[in-house]
Amino acid sequence: MALMTNARGTFLGVAGVPRLGLGLAALGRPGYITLGHAGDLRERNPDALRGQCHEVLDEAHRLGIRYYDAARSYGKAEEFLSSWVTERGYARAPAGGPSSIVVGSKWGYTYTADWQVDTGGAPHEVKEHTVPNLVKQTKETQALLGSHLHLYQSELGWRVGLSVSGPQQGDVILRALTVKEPDGSLLFDSVQATWNVMEQSAGAALLEAHAAGLDVIVKEAMANGRILAGSRGQPHGSCGVGVKILQQINNVPMNTI
Repeated sequence: MALMTNARGTFLGVAGVPRLGLGLAALGRPGYITLGHAGDLRERNPDALRGQCHEVLDEAHRLGIRYYDAARSYGKAEEFLSSWVTERGYARAPAGGPSSIVVGSKWGYTYTADWQVDTGGAPHEVKEHTVPNLVKQTKETQALLGSHLHLYQSELGWRVGLSVSGPQQGDVILRALTVKEPDGSLLFDSVQATWNVMEQSAGAALLEAHAAGLDVIVKEAMANGRILAGSRGQPHGSCGVGVKILQQINNVPMNTI
């Protein structure tokens, strides 16, 4: 597999970035909602999962992917990404040439599963959109990814973005387009939202955000594995569908997936 030659553009102010990115939600913790997640993990201890995360990052980089997306709530995803960047010596784009990388992360949720898969019904992450939590999580992210980070919801010289989920995400995106700086410019530089063949309710709002100049990041493009679902141990019969979907998305005015 190779990235399509026309699947590049300017993203977060960096020219020539491939429009495919890698999200680390399923790679930074032992339990996640992606179908077949448990079967894909060789071991669940942090060191083993770090190694497996690095393997996936290495393969993604080899294939030409340069945008990597993490969050404070993705278990140890920021830590794993930080150690991978340090060990491989990749520079923050645009410095470092074609091997340089673009990194984004998020605040607002806290990982609470304590490296357990079965939490007895308790949530694996808890939302807290407060100023003290913003300050706390910003410092945590900065300590791990600060020198490489391009996108975050903070005011430390990084671009400011919002990540939305749920049935009202389209409305939230449109509301975000009305939030402006004192000089009249838009507050947000980017928006990340769920969009796939099973969930397209935010499509119109994402197009409007793109037209307004925001970088658009599509998450869950494969619907947490449901689009590619097949019998475990057997070829995924719908992989061809997934490839066609990516080809179609490549023609949509969005910046990265």
